[in-house]
Amino acid sequence: METIIEPLFNGLLLAFEPVNLTLLVIGCLVGLFVGAMPGLGSVNGVAILLPVTFLVPPTSAIIFLAAVYYGAMYGGAVSSITLGIPGASTAVATVFDGRPLAQAGKADLALTTAAVASFIGGTISVVLFTLFAPPLAEFALKFGPEEEFALMILAFATFVGLGGDDVPKTIFSILIGLVLATVGLDIISGKPRLIFFDVSGFFHGINFLVLAIGIYGIGEMLWTLEQTQGDVQVHKVKSSFRSLWGNLKHVKEYFGTTVLGGVLGYFVGILPAAGATPASLMSYGLAKTFSKNPDSFGKGNVSGVAAPESANNSASTGSMLPMITLGIPGSPTTAILLGGMIIWGLRPGPLLFSEHPDFVWGLIGSLYVANVFTLILNLAFIPVFVRVLTLKFTILAPMIFILCIVGGFAPTQTMHDVWLMFVFGVVGYLLRKLDYPVAPAVLAIVLGPLAERSLRQSLLGSHGDPMIFFERPLSAFFMVCAVALVAYPMFLMWRRKKNGANGGAEAG
Repeated sequence: METIIEPLFNGLLLAFEPVNLTLLVIGCLVGLFVGAMPGLGSVNGVAILLPVTFLVPPTSAIIFLAAVYYGAMYGGAVSSITLGIPGASTAVATVFDGRPLAQAGKADLALTTAAVASFIGGTISVVLFTLFAPPLAEFALKFGPEEEFALMILAFATFVGLGGDDVPKTIFSILIGLVLATVGLDIISGKPRLIFFDVSGFFHGINFLVLAIGIYGIGEMLWTLEQTQGDVQVHKVKSSFRSLWGNLKHVKEYFGTTVLGGVLGYFVGILPAAGATPASLMSYGLAKTFSKNPDSFGKGNVSGVAAPESANNSASTGSMLPMITLGIPGSPTTAILLGGMIIWGLRPGPLLFSEHPDFVWGLIGSLYVANVFTLILNLAFIPVFVRVLTLKFTILAPMIFILCIVGGFAPTQTMHDVWLMFVFGVVGYLLRKLDYPVAPAVLAIVLGPLAERSLRQSLLGSHGDPMIFFERPLSAFFMVCAVALVAYPMFLMWRRKKNGANGGAEAG
């Protein structure tokens, strides 16, 4: 422990140097707004700002870019809650309960919950990063394709809890998402798959954000227009210091969920190529599955905001661990940071701690500081964010429409994705009218490519023997947990039906 305290203290001092602290605050602020803009997110934000860092020393550069990354994780919740449009893929799960809270006039509570949960999750992950970096890096290396596939199955198992009592509709929604995830080029043979009507735009697959923005942006807007005929009642949202203090008192309601999300997010984040999106989705699914009141999820439960926000913030820190210790990026954003480190003349790996301690511990120290400053900035800007909700729907609807177009165009910069987004918007609207859950489909298209890649790698290595997933202890454990998660809600349904039948028999 003594060997950690001294370098950590030096890292904190380095983060508080005037130049570094200024860059850190600017990075948090820029990241907050980059994350809130649909279609941008931390990947584009860090990529766009990377050339700016060539003007400063490497330590200052990594502090600035890490602060942008951190701020973007916080900022993704803003548009998810206020407009129902996920700012990034990491914030999709936040829409499920954040948007209903905003529509009920509790946007300030949702935004406060997102900020506090992100802070708690970020703090947990930074502490774990500081204490267990080398052993956790070795643990992550034990994850082969078998463990990755079993983890994805575990994530899919949590989706069953998202569908409430209608398990068949949930499974159908998951299968639709998995089919859409296979559109594009085969990952092994390179041959085209499901290229509908030979449209060339499908060769690059279906971008996740295009689907998410179409369903939750365009689809939600169409649903609102049909239900209200454009006459949307605007709920007055309080944003005073007294209301902020009142919102902070709700922390005890979601503290346990937040801690669970923080720990889960960190361990998912350290897995190479996993990242914050699967972590947030898994955290939301587990929070609902083990909640005492699962039916309230999707209708404005603060735990449904806290769980994914804690997990995605924690995973963003966790994804830096394999980048620093092994030179393996844990997410698309850390892949860009890894490229920056190489440009700055640094070689990521185990020797980085001994050869460039100022760089590593300056980064770790800045994460503590960035976590605090981003929380302060988020809470300070809540009155600004909630003012969006006071706009008339005749003004707000065109704004949402334009942001959806920008968000649909930004990832690949092709009009094909914009038209596809409109199609998904109509499909999302129809699925909602037919009472089909759209969340599992959106989540499945994220994890589908990861699951397919690890499945095919595993079966190639075992010559087609599926028992490989049960022969390895870690993957077998995940598989057993997945079966238990699927069986749990089914058991509850069976027990409720049995009790209902017994009650009816006694009444008769």
